Amino acid sequence: MLEIRDLVVHRDGRRVVDGLNITVPKGCIYALLGGNGAGKTTTIDVTLGFVPPAGGTVLVDGLSPVADPAAVRRRVAYLPENVALYPYLSGAENLDYFCAIAGISLSRAEATALLDGAGLARDAHGRRVAKYSKGMRQKVGLAIAQAKSASLLLLDEPTSGLDPAAADDMASRVRQAADAGTAVLMATHDLFNARQLADRIGILRAGVLVAEFDAATVGHEALASTYLAHARAQGVAP
Repeated sequence: MLEIRDLVVHRDGRRVVDGLNITVPKGCIYALLGGNGAGKTTTIDVTLGFVPPAGGTVLVDGLSPVADPAAVRRRVAYLPENVALYPYLSGAENLDYFCAIAGISLSRAEATALLDGAGLARDAHGRRVAKYSKGMRQKVGLAIAQAKSASLLLLDEPTSGLDPAAADDMASRVRQAADAGTAVLMATHDLFNARQLADRIGILRAGVLVAEFDAATVGHEALASTYLAHARAQGVAP
């Protein structure tokens, strides 16, 4: 579903992604680990067609975000670290509004099912988002993403700032999406959730994929030591 081949990206005169190769098939969760400035978010930006590559190719379901960005974005859902919702609208109203912008018409039953499926408590559906926790806002964002029935889900630090229970719940919702056939690329600092949730794990250092693991076979200690060694060598906080 997602193929990244020999990707090179320049920003402000620097090479921030350097020869990246990643494949994420349907039903697979790929966790991209790396310290600040490693190139994780830039990789997502290129996949969405927001940043042009200097070299290499990115294909989503065989389509290029450079040649056909609109077609790619129809197949992709994106959940950022901080979901920007309208605070004086309810969770249900935000869902309806963002779906309308995307040309998606939802019945009340469909909207309720999406919010339920994202883990938002039923009594919060009609409550103003200004009173939501970060975890609740993330769930509305996930419902908006799933409303697109996207083939590829891009997550940028989806559990950052969440308490352990909320992070675990978010992880379970992402796993359900993958089990239903969605390909998932997740940029994260969270070693624990990466190992528990992902099928494949890659470690980025200064835009280079320096290690790649099968999550089912790598031990937590081995993953942590490799990740921390590369983060420290890059000279940034892990």
